[in-house]
Amino acid sequence: MKVADMHCDTISRLLDNRDGWTLAENGLHLRLDKMEQGDYLLQNFALFLHAGKKKDLYREALRMADCFREQMRLCADRIGQVTCWSEIEENRARGRISALLTVEEGGVFQGSLEKLRRFYDLGVRMVTLTWNFPNEIGWPNVTLQEGKEPDFQTPQTKKGLTQFGFCFLEEMERLGMIPDVSHLSDAGFWDVCTHAKKPFVASHSNARAVCNHIRNLTDDMIRALAEKGGVTGLNFCPDFLENTEAGQKGEGAIAAAVRHAAHIVKVGGIECLGLGSDFDGIPTPDGLTGADKLPLLDEALKKAGFAASQREKIFSGNVLRLYRETL
Repeated sequence: MKVADMHCDTISRLLDNRDGWTLAENGLHLRLDKMEQGDYLLQNFALFLHAGKKKDLYREALRMADCFREQMRLCADRIGQVTCWSEIEENRARGRISALLTVEEGGVFQGSLEKLRRFYDLGVRMVTLTWNFPNEIGWPNVTLQEGKEPDFQTPQTKKGLTQFGFCFLEEMERLGMIPDVSHLSDAGFWDVCTHAKKPFVASHSNARAVCNHIRNLTDDMIRALAEKGGVTGLNFCPDFLENTEAGQKGEGAIAAAVRHAAHIVKVGGIECLGLGSDFDGIPTPDGLTGADKLPLLDEALKKAGFAASQREKIFSGNVLRLYRETL
């Protein structure tokens, strides 16, 4: 089953690593041979910046983009960057995996549409508008504060996009970039949903009704996303899959992911669900230890009653349809 995954943090793990890891040789969730075993067609690679640890997000993101380009150069026979639909098709014909560059943390752009256009020129085609800190674009659903425990159950329903955030959204759509509402506040989700003229995504978010975590989508959000032609990507992070007490063992990532898939499809229809593993940005999920384990999820969905045509849409078809429409 061909895989199109909307989110991973692998490039941030390869930046300044002391082990000499590359995309072809590493100890991470994503490695080229694992991706080939998992039948990957396309992987989104995020430039992820932790705004609480980095001072100049813009310059750091440029460094990370350089790291991404170097990995593409080193592995050019097996994977290649894409910026539009025709390039995805070209890579498929050549037997290469496609790599789509994204940004996770809108603070990278420092309130500048010129800097957004700079990253567009570098090939970025999706932007996760916030991470876990407020920025010039809007508010996240949780704010990390030093010395305080984060609240993962109470969503931010008052503060959404800023005035600049609405301009940013308009410019993204004009350029042909895909807005990503994962991490964005509940209020921000509805701002995007109301004002976006094209389909948008929640690249790595599950169902809040199945696991009560503010990183997941409510049923109303799932329905609204589906109505806009958007897609949410199943996230394999254990905390987003299951509500378990400390020290308590859950049912495992595969079984939990199947429950989320069944709920999302029931609420929003088969067209709104894709994959957003969050590999290399999360603890290793039980049963989904890397890209080579995706066939196990396919088999579990089959046993749960998902037809081959439905599984094809979840694994790649829905994401590719959205990319065909928007890129």
